[in-house]
Amino acid sequence: MELIDLTRTLDPADRERLPEQLRALAPVIAPAVAYAHPTGEGREQFAAAMHCSVEDLPDGEGWGAELLTDFNSHLGTHVDAPLHYGSTCEGRPARTITDIALDELWCEALVLDLRDRCEPDAPITVEALESALADNGAPVPAGGAVLLRTGQERYGLSDPEFFRYPGMSRESTLFLADLGAKVLGTDAAGWDLSFSVMAGKFRDSGDNSVLWDGHRAGREREVFIVQQLTNLAALPPSGFRVAFFPIKIARASAAPARVVAFV
Repeated sequence: MELIDLTRTLDPADRERLPEQLRALAPVIAPAVAYAHPTGEGREQFAAAMHCSVEDLPDGEGWGAELLTDFNSHLGTHVDAPLHYGSTCEGRPARTITDIALDELWCEALVLDLRDRCEPDAPITVEALESALADNGAPVPAGGAVLLRTGQERYGLSDPEFFRYPGMSRESTLFLADLGAKVLGTDAAGWDLSFSVMAGKFRDSGDNSVLWDGHRAGREREVFIVQQLTNLAALPPSGFRVAFFPIKIARASAAPARVVAFV
């Protein structure tokens, strides 16, 4: 069995790589990190904890440690709990990230190749999903995961194109949920269209149903949305399982996750 990591590395240097106009997104891209190396600040910290001097330390070294700040629960590759979409889901109080059992996030999965079936800043249509499913040939596993390969993997975080991605709508999200999918993943920065595109559509139409309709579909049918996946090109079309295990943050609407495929 091969293990394939589908998790984006959290590198604080990426905060500086963001285009200037997108710096406000830094808390969902990477944390700010203060590094303490065993031969540097870690020596001072360890000596202080042991109530001794750095000269007293074995080999003259302390510990390695990092202080993480300025990050969001929707950081990097992360799992959304239903609470993210609203206070209720399917008529009941929406579940938080710690309400979700691990066996709901360890499931069979398939990949839909949408690279030639979607466009930046445009909705992913049901027709595109149907076409990709037909090419894949495998049924959506009941209670399983559908991973959308949109092609955004070809862009780095410093490229504005990374933030111009195809997004899921209410209709397309419910289409996958109705087929039995419980976990919905994407290699794009977000599940819906970007905020600027949605805001523009609302400004032009006055129709508030265009605001975050892909996520809000999760109020009607409970799904767990996973964004900022990477390495989907390394996966076969189907016949594998994935673990989407988020950090246990009490009462949270999401949490960063280590996502690993077992092929």
